[in-house]
Amino acid sequence: MARHFHLDDADHAQIVEKRGAANRLGFALQLTTVRFLGTFLEDPTAVPTAVMVTMTRQLGIDPITDLIGYRDGKWRFAHAAQIRMDHGYRDFADRTAGFGLTRWLYAQCWTGTERPSALFDRATTWLLAHKVLLPGATKLERFVAKLRQRVEVRLWRVLARGISPPQQRGLEELLRVPDGARGSLLDTLRTGPAMVSGPALVRALERLNTVRSLSIAVPAAAAIAPNRIAALARFADKAKVTAVARLPALRRAATLVAFVHTLEASAQDEAVEVLDLLLHEIFGDAEKADRKARLRSLKDLDAVAMTLAQACTPLLDASLPDDELRGHVFARVPRETLAGALRELSMLVRPPDDVFYNELQTRYRRVRLFMPALLRHVQFEAAPAGAAVVAALEYLRRREATARPEDVAPSAVVPKAWQRYVYPANDAVDHRAYTFCVLDQLREALRRRDVFVTPSWRYADPRRSLLAGAEWEAARPIICRTLGYSPRPEPILAALTDELDQTYRAVAARLPSNPAVRFERIDDKDELILSTLDKVEEPASLLALRNAVAARLPRVDLPEVLLEIAGRTGFTAAFTHVSERAARVTDLGVSVCAVLLAEACNTGLEPLVRHDMQSLRRDRLSWVSQNYLRDETLTAANARLVAAQNGIPLAHAWGGGEVASADGLRFVVPVRTVHAGPNPKYFGLGRGVTYYNLVSDQFTGLHGITVPGTLRDSLVLLAVVLEQQTELQPTQIMTDTGAYSDVVFGLSACSATASVRGSPISVVPASGASIPMPITAPSTAWRGNASSSIGSPRIGTICCVP
Repeated sequence: MARHFHLDDADHAQIVEKRGAANRLGFALQLTTVRFLGTFLEDPTAVPTAVMVTMTRQLGIDPITDLIGYRDGKWRFAHAAQIRMDHGYRDFADRTAGFGLTRWLYAQCWTGTERPSALFDRATTWLLAHKVLLPGATKLERFVAKLRQRVEVRLWRVLARGISPPQQRGLEELLRVPDGARGSLLDTLRTGPAMVSGPALVRALERLNTVRSLSIAVPAAAAIAPNRIAALARFADKAKVTAVARLPALRRAATLVAFVHTLEASAQDEAVEVLDLLLHEIFGDAEKADRKARLRSLKDLDAVAMTLAQACTPLLDASLPDDELRGHVFARVPRETLAGALRELSMLVRPPDDVFYNELQTRYRRVRLFMPALLRHVQFEAAPAGAAVVAALEYLRRREATARPEDVAPSAVVPKAWQRYVYPANDAVDHRAYTFCVLDQLREALRRRDVFVTPSWRYADPRRSLLAGAEWEAARPIICRTLGYSPRPEPILAALTDELDQTYRAVAARLPSNPAVRFERIDDKDELILSTLDKVEEPASLLALRNAVAARLPRVDLPEVLLEIAGRTGFTAAFTHVSERAARVTDLGVSVCAVLLAEACNTGLEPLVRHDMQSLRRDRLSWVSQNYLRDETLTAANARLVAAQNGIPLAHAWGGGEVASADGLRFVVPVRTVHAGPNPKYFGLGRGVTYYNLVSDQFTGLHGITVPGTLRDSLVLLAVVLEQQTELQPTQIMTDTGAYSDVVFGLSACSATASVRGSPISVVPASGASIPMPITAPSTAWRGNASSSIGSPRIGTICCVP
């Protein structure tokens, strides 16, 4: 009301020129209505009562003024024309306005993948902002649909324009099912590796080579937004082959081009991921086998130790003259026995940084299964820290193609632990040991992203997304202003240093009087012990309330609950077709709820199939499952549910959404997949995943990430917090100690997201147990003012707990 229905001095100057209260009120109503709605009403007097009261109060006119004559008279049209002229409103048919809207909306369609309904809303907002009178809803809807279709046809033509006739035939061949085969080549390419083994890696590399053999590339000059290409590729990846084959020729070619273009990065990522897991398995198995071998050799090691102890005993006898010492030693232990003991000892002992090469040698055949294909199909690149690894891989690639005596193996990649095996004698290279050394360094460099591949989604160059040089200098003031920081780091660092030093002093002063915190010496280490919280007994009133609420809750089936929530919140409208078109059918919400229930209960579609209902027929449910359930639609639906819960007053009694808790759930994965990891503690002999999720204090799930195996929670905490797309913006994140790290704590304070910036990540102990927290660094490693004395020498960890 204050924004659109307030009359300023200029408005009053226009209105006062009108004769009669009805004309003045009618003019004011039309003026404010067109500001708010963007169009003139058929009945200018059909406004809410609140608007009428606001206008009459500002004009000093009787609220019961009769406007029937104004509504049916000619002055309303004259006033509308005057408002258009004086305030710059234009008709939708105006060529300048139409060109501006077309140009702006065309750019939105070319760079985005919004649905027609979203584009309709955007076009309405643009018309209001540019004072263009809104046309009829049907006319604007047709305009948006026609323009969107023009953009899609242009996109298809641009993608299909750059392929030659042989490439066109190769793309069409993807859809053909060979004789005797059960699926097409497209089905084969869409199926990623499911096992971790040498043959599986070779198949993944051959799949990558097949994609590259199609020689499909989107020209950079086309300037196509990546999300438009991804939308087309997503349809080819999810839809049935027959559905892709039935597309019009132009759209089919563009869809296959987009699919192959994006598949190269995905296939290369999956191949590198299998390589990483396979190398982890090979080196891990070698370490386990070495431990077992060490256990079996304990008796031999004891015998050798006893022999050497017997030989060394005379060395400690001060009464023996030095010139007779050798004779006494060999009298106790013959020379041949002592030499044999030393030889056996050299074979039994291991250096502290041993690389278990003796066991790795027995696994060389596993490496040879995939090494030629790896060197042939994957081209690694590197940052400066990984240049030595890439140079070593290039040497192995040249040696694989043809052994050249003048080629010298790069030595920069060989760390100290590997030198005794790579250079056993006279600087001659043991190429088998050199291969294992390079693979060992490669897996470490891949995880640090010092080595990367192109194209890739997960193993790409991390520097590619960073601004540098002139680009960074231009964006730096804006980014610093957004974060609330000064472009000069010195004042911020000084303030943080002072805050940290004061925090240390405050914590040190409170330690003697804090009974919940103490230090204990455990295994020669100082451990911080947080005492458990005392249990608070539940009062009788709470128990009675709980029983009363439980007695009033009706017993209903899960489908009824899901359908009622869908009716209340409309979350099923967030599930859109994979083609981003308005592919709507009758009772789609019922079908979506059925598929969600089947997925959540892990029962499959069969228990929900009903042939007497079109929305629950097997073919409908299968179609909905393939075309509507995706990560982005699930995220959008969850955002609607969170918003609906946030609108309930009772939820605000629980919390305002500023606090959230992050933790993980472990699940055993019964099928073969490279996306599951081992952990005997949680998964036994199998493999599993961790579902790490974020729950608000309103008891709504904000976001979740599936993590292979049991990675440390701190590695994914920020991703869970920063990527959540609901309207709640938590400012405090409660986690256990597994999700805390010093790096995460620092990044959260510097995050560009307002929901985390400047907010502490609270570390809370698990209920019912004391948590020992090791302190491995002296306080001077943390304090900004290292010269200050804060009493306790080791309180670094406790200062990180708010």
